[in-house]
Amino acid sequence: QVRLVESGGGSAQPGGSLSLSCAASGYFYFMGWFRQAPGKEREGVACISRLGGGFAYADSVKGRFTISQDSGKNTMYLQMNSLKPEDTAMYYCAAGGRCSFQANEYNYWGQGTQVTVSS
Repeated sequence: QVRLVESGGGSAQPGGSLSLSCAASGYFYFMGWFRQAPGKEREGVACISRLGGGFAYADSVKGRFTISQDSGKNTMYLQMNSLKPEDTAMYYCAAGGRCSFQANEYNYWGQGTQVTVSS
């Protein structure tokens, strides 16, 4: 059974940092991070091609967020720096067929972890 388990969410002040982890039950070539704020559509944040190491970021997080992986642990990370209130959302990790910001490209999803940025 495929499982993706996120951890590391929480609260931070604007300008602060949080780190998310996603532990996968197996090896997936392409993984991504998405987020969904109340009343908004789920949006892609970052994705990684684990075989080649390529990655991509949404413009809204470029320069602030860093996606990485630990292949030995089948774990993906999202380091979030310079957080803004608009980063507040439920964050999900996903595994799919390619590095994409389209949710329908991903077959497997974690349960989500909440990130709240406020002063």
